[in-house]
Amino acid sequence: MREADEIDDTDRAIIDHLQGGFPICERPYAQAASELGIGEEELLRRLQGMLDRRVLTRFGPLFQVERMGGAFVLAAMSVPAADWQRVVEVVNAFPEVAHNYRRESERDCRFNMWFVLATETADGIGRAVQAIEEASGLPVLTLPKLREYFVEMKLAVRG
Repeated sequence: MREADEIDDTDRAIIDHLQGGFPICERPYAQAASELGIGEEELLRRLQGMLDRRVLTRFGPLFQVERMGGAFVLAAMSVPAADWQRVVEVVNAFPEVAHNYRRESERDCRFNMWFVLATETADGIGRAVQAIEEASGLPVLTLPKLREYFVEMKLAVRG
């Protein structure tokens, strides 16, 4: 059975309702639950259940870290297949690393590990890159953002 088959109409309503409109108030889960016609505890239980079953892989805010004085950058590495697991463990041990994933190299692209680095300060990126390079023994290519685009994407859950 696919994960999406394990949700009911209330779960679908929760997913649809909480995309791009989470309340900002003292008790946001209570307000969201009220808007959905359920109790706060039920909302929390259902969200945790969907996370546990991997129906949802993440539930939380997205921040524009640069507006808070931080920085982020897309990074890539060329990792030999025989050394993949060691390098994954090294890279993932850094708290600045998010969204680390393997990409099968295309014909003209040797980079197969891609991840995002996010730091509290702009100069933290350079320190994180240097530390990853020292720990892994491999160079890190950084691809800073040149322009930002905002694309709002909402996913509909079909029954």
